[in-house]
Amino acid sequence: MNPQRKIRVLLADDHAILRKGIGMVINAQPDMELAAEAASGDEVVREALRVRPDIVIMDVSMPGCNGIEAARRILTELPSTRILGLSMYKDSVYVRELLRAGASGYLVKDCDDAELLLAIRAVARGEAYLSPAVTSAVLTDYRRSVANPVDLLTAREREVLVMIAEGKTNKEIATALNLSIYTVESYRGSLMEKLNLHNTGDIVRFALRNGLIT
Repeated sequence: MNPQRKIRVLLADDHAILRKGIGMVINAQPDMELAAEAASGDEVVREALRVRPDIVIMDVSMPGCNGIEAARRILTELPSTRILGLSMYKDSVYVRELLRAGASGYLVKDCDDAELLLAIRAVARGEAYLSPAVTSAVLTDYRRSVANPVDLLTAREREVLVMIAEGKTNKEIATALNLSIYTVESYRGSLMEKLNLHNTGDIVRFALRNGLIT
């Protein structure tokens, strides 16, 4: 990247207050600028194609198209754009899914401003960046000789599984995730097939055994 040109960042998260805070940090840097914001997966794809940013910082879990699918779509159209995931999740499944989608880095939302800026600059240089908060989980996952069945699920399937196990109906899940009931039913069928589960009771027991609910 030309050292004289500012790093143009597109920020996507469904929480306006978080976007405002991160945006202020970015715009306060002499080598960065906030090019655009988005509040959903579908919107971040549209904005990426419109402003063609150097880096997209986005939440993994957003309404509609989630961050993982959005990353795939963006990188298909803009392969030189760098994706930096930002999430409250610290477990390996979300990190792995996002990296598989082509992301260059992953941050947790409780990181401080210094780490955020370090990650942006590293990714802008073409390097990868993993938050220290998730590095241990990623290494543990890598070292496993036996696959964890939870790892068979995509991030969205895992979200749906947890919500089913918590007793939510398909309609409630659809509303919470901004999806159609048909899409929720599709995720439900897919995760049950992958895990060889046959009913809601099986889903609850699986979630309890694997620490997804308490």
